[in-house]
Amino acid sequence: MGRSIYVAPAIFNCSFPDTGNAEALLDYGSSDQVERYARPLLEGDVRSCFALTEPDAASSDPTNISTRATLDGDEWVLDGHKWWISGAMGASYALVMAVTDPDAPPHARASMLIVPVDSEGFEVVRALPVMGHSAGYGHCELRFDSVRVPRDSLLGARGEGFPIAQARLGPGRIHHCMRAIGTAERAFELMCMRAGERVTRGERLADKQMVQDFVALSRIEIDAARLAVLHAAWTIDTVGKNAARQQISQIKVQVAHMQQAVVDRAIQVHGALGLSEDTPLAGMWRIARALRFGDGPDEVHKVVIARRELARFAA
Repeated sequence: MGRSIYVAPAIFNCSFPDTGNAEALLDYGSSDQVERYARPLLEGDVRSCFALTEPDAASSDPTNISTRATLDGDEWVLDGHKWWISGAMGASYALVMAVTDPDAPPHARASMLIVPVDSEGFEVVRALPVMGHSAGYGHCELRFDSVRVPRDSLLGARGEGFPIAQARLGPGRIHHCMRAIGTAERAFELMCMRAGERVTRGERLADKQMVQDFVALSRIEIDAARLAVLHAAWTIDTVGKNAARQQISQIKVQVAHMQQAVVDRAIQVHGALGLSEDTPLAGMWRIARALRFGDGPDEVHKVVIARRELARFAA
């Protein structure tokens, strides 16, 4: 699906953030929420978005968000500001993380709410361009101005927003990695075909040792990343997603760097053509660069990986 990243995942209903939202709804939703929100999503009848990131908070730490939801009788009243909310354009509803208990411990302050996009006060402010370009279903800026939703719009228990977000983002990362491998494989093919066709200084690019180095490194890195993702998937299937957190964090860092490196080499082999929109490579590079932020920046994952490894030897 990642070979045609803007189109195929949506057509075949395996695009982000829908895959992660479906899992969160199935894991934490009531039977009514599953029927009302998860089933149409799984059947491809609707799309959704996940509203966590905020412009005034470091989103590598979800405990510091400021969007608030206050209980008023039988309704939650939602006020706040979110951005980089992927897939918001055309979505039917959002899973919104908001502070419901400001005086609670940091990891128990927030809850998750299901908010239809046609709710009064729900505003899609704009689609945010990625490095000057906008494509797909938008990474959007949202505002919530006294948005009212029923009390039973709460997903999971009150104060459970942080663990729900963590449980949702974990498996979502492996979906990102699978799509990234497809993107890298297509970029690799474009690079090899260009190298075989383009002639400079009397020989094909494919005959130049430096380009051969690009090809060899890319093949090694793609295959290594694919095996690592397969191992993470096997670990999830074998011991569950919670126990597979280390493998998921590892591939999140590894695959994002691999994808960007392979696409960058493919651009280099294409010359200035690779910088244009006449090939998919420039768009692939923007996606690859963004993936190093998506679902947690590389640096946070590296810290988590290191702490877990060091803890094994602490005794």
